[in-house]
Amino acid sequence: MLQAKNITVSFGGKKALRGVDFTAQPGQITAIVGPNGSGKTTLLRALTGEVEHNGTVSLDSHDIAGMKGWELAARRAVLPQAAALAFPFTVIEVVRMGLFGGTSGGDATVPSAALARVGLSGYADRLYQELSGGEQQRVQLARVLAQVWHPVWQGAARWLLLDEPVASLDIAHQLLVMGIARDFAKVGGGVVAVMHDLNLTAMFADTVAVMAAGQMVAQGPMAQVMTDDTLSHAYGCGLRVSVAPPMTSTFVLPHTAQLTHDIGPLAPFSAVRTNTGC
Repeated sequence: MLQAKNITVSFGGKKALRGVDFTAQPGQITAIVGPNGSGKTTLLRALTGEVEHNGTVSLDSHDIAGMKGWELAARRAVLPQAAALAFPFTVIEVVRMGLFGGTSGGDATVPSAALARVGLSGYADRLYQELSGGEQQRVQLARVLAQVWHPVWQGAARWLLLDEPVASLDIAHQLLVMGIARDFAKVGGGVVAVMHDLNLTAMFADTVAVMAAGQMVAQGPMAQVMTDDTLSHAYGCGLRVSVAPPMTSTFVLPHTAQLTHDIGPLAPFSAVRTNTGC
């Protein structure tokens, strides 16, 4: 279990998080939603230990403040909102970076398999800087997948911590990426994802944490949390759940969409690793 208790974060004397409690279970996708500036990314960065904070963050009852970097890297991989590279790395070189932080370093097949998983077979030798923003985002996802390729390792769940993983993707690739997250959780891994799209959240998340003004408004099963009152309060505007707009409005919902063409192999994740490659 990934758990945070009474997390407070301040930037320049202004509190970005105010005594936030948070829990995520392995085998589930936990989505963090809320308006801009609500503290979603700051909470994720506190969960990863990237920002100074008051309160405690624990992974399987171990305070992450007392864990070594390599121990954390072997247990969770982090996908930031954006990643800039100053040097002309090839795609496969970027993905291989994930191997050095995880426990799959001895398995040379993982980087290519991770690229195939995100629909980028054949991109290995291309320069990262020459790709579109959406393609770069999927390369970075392949990197973090390579880091925690096996969702369960030595009997313990591993984690994907994703900050807006579908922000620059078209709808088909949004479904692909969220499907990867769902498959990772299905075999025992844990996923925490900062999300903006409430429809995709409703489609894929098991648990939802709603934030506003640096505080946790509600957290629990999707059906209990994604309500008119909770979302309207958090976002400061009237929202209605599962109610179609008037027939005069055109709308497209992702939960009515399915991938109709093959954009990458979808081989299932392996939940058990018998050879760590260390």
